Amino acid sequence: MLRRLVFLGVFSVIIAAAVPAVGQVGNPTSPPDGHTIHVTAPHVVAGKVMGPYHHYCKVLSPEPVIECLCYSSTDPGARLEQVEYIMAKSITRNGAVPLVAWNKNWHDHKQEIATGRVQVLDMPPDKAKEVADLVATTDGIIFHLWSHDDKVPSGQVIVAQSVGHVKLTQAELKKGALESAAAKASGK
Repeated sequence: MLRRLVFLGVFSVIIAAAVPAVGQVGNPTSPPDGHTIHVTAPHVVAGKVMGPYHHYCKVLSPEPVIECLCYSSTDPGARLEQVEYIMAKSITRNGAVPLVAWNKNWHDHKQEIATGRVQVLDMPPDKAKEVADLVATTDGIIFHLWSHDDKVPSGQVIVAQSVGHVKLTQAELKKGALESAAAKASGK
């Protein structure tokens, strides 16, 4: 019995040393590092407008490809409810995403930003405008992982949508790719 208690005591010390406390900063070079662009926007989840969600985003590549971790609040204990991938229209509108799938799952950030529902936070207005202008050249897809009313994740992933989503025609889908490529070539 004493041997078991000693083992448990030593094991507890090892675990306590290896696992950081809640709220403690971890490895600064870990994958979540860099999600520093703070944006809010509402989303439509299963037909219901929810949010606004607090997006914490980082740029993964220059096209751009951006990843956002989405929470229902800024509380340090808030749980991750959604992940949004933001991708250049030159990628999503060049055959990688068929029109039917785009209209069902994706949304145009130029259209969403124009509604006034998206807010770029925690930076000066000129920098916030730069972020909004860059994101306006992209499309987004939102994976809803854990509904705030559920005590545990259900395992069901819902593709959420932007509020006011507008479906595209095949010509509009192709036009978006051409405009995105032209904007990138001109340095905008």
